[in-house]
Parts: sequence; C-alpha cells; structure tokens
Amino acid sequence: MPIPPFKNKPPSSRQVTPYDERHLNTYLLLLDADDAGIDWCSAVWTIFHIDPEREPARARAVHKSHLARARWIADGAYRDLLRPSPKKQ
Repeated sequence: MPIPPFKNKPPSSRQVTPYDERHLNTYLLLLDADDAGIDWCSAVWTIFHIDPEREPARARAVHKSHLARARWIADGAYRDLLRPSPKKQ
C-alpha cells in the first residue's frame, strides 16, 4: 500500500495539520511496528521505501521524526480530529 508523498520531517505544529490527516495510516503503521518491536530499519524500508543502507541519516531522521509525530497524535492530539469543523459562513 503506497503512502502519500511525505516530507523528510513532519510538521511541528501544535495542531493536527492536513499533512497529519493524510498520514494517519502512516502513523498507525509506525506505531504498530514500534509496538511489535520491529527494527526501525525494516520499518522505514517497508513504510517509506527508504533504504537505510544507502541513506542512513535520512532514513533515521524520517523514521524518528514521523514516529515522534505519531506518538504525539496518539497521546491526545487525535482529539482535534474528533471536533466538528467550524461552520463556514
């Protein structure tokens, strides 16, 4: 399953962003892999299709930053997704 185009670093906003919304499945995959004890090299290759042997610094940075963002969302920021959107006038 291909993931949406991604940046090397997710947003650092204190709000859930459209980027985060597009990557909810990506974040869930990262959290599941981490919870299952899957090596980060395997996870970054499988999820992002980045070869950690060819691009070790980028692979590690993408994995680490996106996993941190996934944890942030799972730790409570997901509530932003449950709130109704403001009515447009």
